[in-house]
Amino acid sequence: MPRYNDIKQGIKALISNGELTAGSQTPSENSLASQYNVSRMTARRALQELVYEGILFARKGFGTYVAEPSSRSAMLEIKSITDEIKNQGARYTNRILLLTSRPADKQTALALSVAEGSEVFFSMIVHQKDGIALELEQRAVNPELAPAYLKQDFSSFSPHEYLCGVAPLTEASHQIEAIAPTSSMCEWLKIDRDQPCLQVSRQMASDKGMVSYARLVYPGNRYHLGTALVTTE
Repeated sequence: MPRYNDIKQGIKALISNGELTAGSQTPSENSLASQYNVSRMTARRALQELVYEGILFARKGFGTYVAEPSSRSAMLEIKSITDEIKNQGARYTNRILLLTSRPADKQTALALSVAEGSEVFFSMIVHQKDGIALELEQRAVNPELAPAYLKQDFSSFSPHEYLCGVAPLTEASHQIEAIAPTSSMCEWLKIDRDQPCLQVSRQMASDKGMVSYARLVYPGNRYHLGTALVTTE
């Protein structure tokens, strides 16, 4: 199990037993990193995921705090594809198709709030579960917020994991649609042309601005997307 999950479970336990109550400030990233003997990036990811889950909320410049319990909420969890596969007890591998910089087209410029034609980083990766292609990730990244993006070895971790560490994410928007794959997608995902696919278009932002714009394509017969309904009595 990833080390950041230890931190998440530890904080949830403090909330459950009453040591941390709604409005209480959580330990800092540095404190958690020292307590769990992990990097600050790992501690940051644990806090960020708890913010995504609605358990904590962040105040810029002050830290993270325990959120008021909501009676009912629906959420689309943002998980790393690597963790999603590994948590199923499967083997994660990938194929890096492209890692480069290129001028932003109109759609990318709008999504990242940058000037059309300005340089953005771009990656294209096929994520595999037990050797079978599960997701085609095409991602444009704002170089100002992740300047070392192209230097990363994404064979061992995902772009999402990296970006959560260097530009902690505070907001995300999604658009989900069914698509017919292009011939290139069929080649990369090793599927037939008549296989329908699910495409998730995702914009992600930090408190400093738009971080990335990704299009995630899943073969319809290999992946199911759902929402988690959370209730608190």
